[in-house]
Amino acid sequence: MSEPDYDADLPAHINRVLAGFLRDASETIGRTEPVFTPATDALCDFVLGGGKRLRPTFAWWSWRGFGGDPAGDQAAGVLHVVASLELIQACALIHDDLLDSSDSRRGSPTVHVAFAARHREQGWLGSADSFGLAAAVLIGDLALAWADDMFAAAPLPPAVLHAGRPAWRAMRTEVLAGQYLDVHTQATGDSSVEAALRIDRLKTAAYTVQRPLHLGAALAGAEAGVVEPLLEFGGDLGVAFQLRDDMLGVFGDPSVTGKPAGDDLREGKRTLLLALGLQYAAQQGREAATRAITAAVGNAGLTESEVDTVRAALTEVGAVAEVERRIDELTETALTSLRAAALAEPAATRLTELAIKATQRKY
Repeated sequence: MSEPDYDADLPAHINRVLAGFLRDASETIGRTEPVFTPATDALCDFVLGGGKRLRPTFAWWSWRGFGGDPAGDQAAGVLHVVASLELIQACALIHDDLLDSSDSRRGSPTVHVAFAARHREQGWLGSADSFGLAAAVLIGDLALAWADDMFAAAPLPPAVLHAGRPAWRAMRTEVLAGQYLDVHTQATGDSSVEAALRIDRLKTAAYTVQRPLHLGAALAGAEAGVVEPLLEFGGDLGVAFQLRDDMLGVFGDPSVTGKPAGDDLREGKRTLLLALGLQYAAQQGREAATRAITAAVGNAGLTESEVDTVRAALTEVGAVAEVERRIDELTETALTSLRAAALAEPAATRLTELAIKATQRKY
């Protein structure tokens, strides 16, 4: 039997490994607690129903770039480890939707909304919304627990798994710290550029790009000093990726993003786009623009017409152009760092392609 070509269709192999793990884990708990099956089914559907698989992909190509052999004895085990990153992502997204009171994700009801609806349909006792909230917290927690289980069960030598643990631990902590910083900033109303960039660095850059790259390099046995240029690549690319997400959150097409246009405004997210909009409007003495942006942030009842007004204000004061400039600049510095990392091919080319794809998504 021929060896699988992991490089050729990496997302499909990631999905296959995830599906196998989720099936076994779900069946194990389902045999003793069948009432839990709707919750495990919801998690399986969430994980397998979409997503770009960015974090496993960054980790895989980092491993390959530092000498990982896709036809070697450890390839299947490394695939198992990097696929487990999708369960951390599932935890983050399920909880993020709850924190933001989001109604939809990838064009479907969010987990807390779906379980609140299930409560209503069954005519159960108590508050449907409270049940949906509790279910989403527990399903997100389950995703994080299963992520650890999947990592630990990877068929790799103990020394290799041990080498990957520091990056894994840091990633779990940083994503939670980033989430807290996000809600703290919303609560305090900090609209500064500095606060927005701190969130971008911690919540997105470290979690989405830097730590997956760190993990892949560690699994390949790369020395810390050698990895530094790659982490610089990940830091700049991660911020550029988040800035593109910020643009999509205001200007994005719901049929592409899977979320209603303007949801970031309604949720009160203090993005760099909004911070620059407020800063530039104040500097230019544009009181109408300041009022429009300020009134929109955190306004759950924001209409499409009001979103259009904010879009126009952000464009007119120059915030949109500045965010686009920063995306281009960060992408270029990231690619410079990637070249300095001197990764083996085809990893260097694949990571370059990933960087461009991640930062040039259209509205």
